[in-house]
Amino acid sequence: MDKVQKKPVQIVETVLRDAHQSLFATRMTTDEMLPIIDKMDKIGYRSVECWGGATFDSCLRFLHEDPWERLRLLKKGFKNTKLQMLFRGQNILGYNHYADDVVEYFVQKSVANGIDIIRIFDCLNDLRNLETAVNACKKEGAEAQIALSYTLGDAYTLEYWADIAKRIENMGADSICIKDMAGLLTPYDAYDLVKTLKASTKLPIDIHTHYTSGVASMTQLKAVEAGADILDCAISPLALGTSQPATEVIVQTLKGTPYDTGLDVAQLTEIAKYFTPIREKYIENGLLSPKMLGVNINTLRYQVPGGMLSNLLKQLTEAHKADLLDDVLEEVARVRDDFGQPPLVTPSSQIVGTQAVMNVLTKQRYKMVPKESHKLVKGEFGQCVRPINPEIQKMILKDEEPITCRPADLIEPQLPKYEQEVAPWKMQDEDVLSYALFPTVALDFFKWRQAQKTGMDISKADTGSKAYPC
Repeated sequence: MDKVQKKPVQIVETVLRDAHQSLFATRMTTDEMLPIIDKMDKIGYRSVECWGGATFDSCLRFLHEDPWERLRLLKKGFKNTKLQMLFRGQNILGYNHYADDVVEYFVQKSVANGIDIIRIFDCLNDLRNLETAVNACKKEGAEAQIALSYTLGDAYTLEYWADIAKRIENMGADSICIKDMAGLLTPYDAYDLVKTLKASTKLPIDIHTHYTSGVASMTQLKAVEAGADILDCAISPLALGTSQPATEVIVQTLKGTPYDTGLDVAQLTEIAKYFTPIREKYIENGLLSPKMLGVNINTLRYQVPGGMLSNLLKQLTEAHKADLLDDVLEEVARVRDDFGQPPLVTPSSQIVGTQAVMNVLTKQRYKMVPKESHKLVKGEFGQCVRPINPEIQKMILKDEEPITCRPADLIEPQLPKYEQEVAPWKMQDEDVLSYALFPTVALDFFKWRQAQKTGMDISKADTGSKAYPC
């Protein structure tokens, strides 16, 4: 271990957001969260990640919950602990780019309802897609953390990471997060990466990784030794597998070292006791598969996320071509190079993977091109680290011109339109944002909410869908 001065590491607890999103599809309810908040508030976490990501969609779509009300209730309970959210840059919490006025208003309302730290990322690491959110965050007085989607490839050198970290600092961010969503960051690579970042920027470095490949705890330890300031962890019942390293394990590991977190393992054990039956509940109802708690070393072997690997195998199995998996994995690498080496994270992982499957099954590259591939190649998601292969770009776009500006510059203001459309159902200012991100799902929820408020039999309410799956 390097000789260092005392440097306590801070812990971000993910149990209320990414842990259950990663393990059982973001189905934890607000009622399951509220009873433990008082004890969690006394732990001394740097922050509790509790909102954003898929929680917003899941609240509306599956849980009959208003995500804004969840945030207000959490803020009421966490009197001493900062609340943190995940924000997809110009995509906000949705899957398309939105106009700047929608991004700015969403940030404003997020902070007003209780968010203290906004972690902002872009699937392509195109910093242009983060500018509006970061500026809005700073305007509202919240902490802006920019997350870099970690990935592998010859374009992603230490010099690349050093340069982009300096640009992030110049943007006015308060901290940097290495967002290793696929569990690809190995221990010694983490050490080198953090050393490089610390030499390039004065911003605090946060390590967010997943246990998918089995190395996450070791990765965090080496990152700490290299100077990482913050670690994302999940309390043990909802840790490991596709989730984060266990909070108590990391705290105990660093105890008595220069990096001692100062957190009390006995207090953390009380938090763990609370979440243990919740985990068992989701195992029993089938939402949490024991497979999600295992290790998938193929994540490192093929250098693709575990979820992407499973999806490729599923597509091939449905086509009765599972024996072609190795061919598809080789094609994934080629398609990714053609498309500019994007990080393999939603949505680029699905786009690259599906295109690779089609190329192999048709035995003719790019004979079939899904609209998502077209959008990526055209530049609708932003700019990749490498130029798109010009021959492939011409083949896919034909006579269309690629987008070279910031994609959101082409989007007219959207709030007035959304305000007008949601007016008949609006009960709070925030409803326009729920509708903007998920129009059909939000409208179903608004109709269900109105039926509940008026005492109408929900079976007689026109919710636009027959039932809400749970």
